[in-house]
Amino acid sequence: MKTIKHVERLQRLHNLIEMECTGSPLRIAERLRISERTVYYLIEQLRDYEAQIGYDRGRKTYYYKDDFVLEVNFSICIGNPDQVTEILEGSYFKNRTRPDEDQRNSRYL
Repeated sequence: MKTIKHVERLQRLHNLIEMECTGSPLRIAERLRISERTVYYLIEQLRDYEAQIGYDRGRKTYYYKDDFVLEVNFSICIGNPDQVTEILEGSYFKNRTRPDEDQRNSRYL
């Protein structure tokens, strides 16, 4: 669950940067209920994904210098070898039968 929480924080920070209404790093930390150090870590992670991020001291906000898209998708599959149920965002999404063994190995690894 820590991974999901981390990705949710990253998505929330991305949304704030995209709207150019982040405030200072301390303000972001307060909004997201994380430490200021974690804010810097998340910004660095976005930069690792090649996001060009700047900070405007006059407006006190981070912004993207170029277009940047962050799309996060989760897929959780449960079941047995004959049938898999895919769960998306906590609800049942669809039922499907498993692909052939070779396809399954390349798709699910």
